[in-house]
Amino acid sequence: MMGAMATLDDVRAMALGFPGVLERVDGHRGGASWRTPAGAFVWQRGPSGRDLEQLEALGRMWPPGDVVGVRTDGALVEEALLETYPDAFFTIPHFDGYPAVLVRLDGIDLDQLREVITDAWLLKVTKRVASEWLTAHPPQPGPT
Repeated sequence: MMGAMATLDDVRAMALGFPGVLERVDGHRGGASWRTPAGAFVWQRGPSGRDLEQLEALGRMWPPGDVVGVRTDGALVEEALLETYPDAFFTIPHFDGYPAVLVRLDGIDLDQLREVITDAWLLKVTKRVASEWLTAHPPQPGPT
């Protein structure tokens, strides 16, 4: 059973809970992004006019509600998320070849959101920072 649905405030709290994270407002789209010195790992993402045109040509629509982009560790992770959780994750032609997926916040529970944001943050910090954080925050066993 799915828990509470996620919000942008949840994304903000999760992202800012990691060491070395800054929040910035994107001048291009006006949405928030959360980043380390190595770059953004999660960001608010609305559709551009081009996104809407490309989706319409594919017979698809931009979903209602808030959406964030999240970095992934390559195409295999992206494909696995898209196939396994189609109600939570999607992509658009603009992201072809880019290691990220889009997340419908009204389609993902907080635990899953925390997991993908954590994985994205780990991609954007040094190995030392990642190792120290993982040592201090060992994975918790899931429900049995």
